Amino acid sequence: MELDILGAQADRAYPILASLVCPRPIAWVTTLNPDGSVNLAPFSFFNLVGTEPPLLMVCPGDRPDGTPKDTALNAKERGEFVVHLVDEPLGEAMNRSAAALPHGASEVSQEGLELVPSSTIATPRLAAAPAALECKVHSVQLIGENRLILGLIQRVHVRDDLFDPEKERIRTDVYHPVGRMASPNWYCTTRDQFEMIRPA
Repeated sequence: MELDILGAQADRAYPILASLVCPRPIAWVTTLNPDGSVNLAPFSFFNLVGTEPPLLMVCPGDRPDGTPKDTALNAKERGEFVVHLVDEPLGEAMNRSAAALPHGASEVSQEGLELVPSSTIATPRLAAAPAALECKVHSVQLIGENRLILGLIQRVHVRDDLFDPEKERIRTDVYHPVGRMASPNWYCTTRDQFEMIRPA
């Protein structure tokens, strides 16, 4: 089967690609609104793109009317944002925060989530998240209708039980983030893990 996502199947590109390229990590992003309130929204078009310097990418889609979402507007205006990883206890709250709220309404307040200060930026982070990545905007690139926000990672916050201080590694035996599977409603966790030794 050959699919022409630039032609005959162009209107199906999102469901086809979002169901093929999975699981995808979820960026649960806090940004500061113009009035200083905190916006919170999840995005699965997200990943690390480098470590020298530490760099990630989040691609917030536009609203149905073609205008940028608050996350994109706020990140560009303030030059910063925080990406949180999501584990199972936060899965339902993350999913609910994807709903469009009236202007000025806070997803953080609606979900009863606690905020704590970040170390290097003004945007606060979620206390309950297993991990949070403080980011300063490196650049915003527009490619067609895609908006790529590149973030330079300033600090990594990890829950104590997830970090092995001797090996200075994340304990993947206890860290089980939620991933995005097929659109519109499927998710997964990383509980079913296996090891393959990479060749030298």
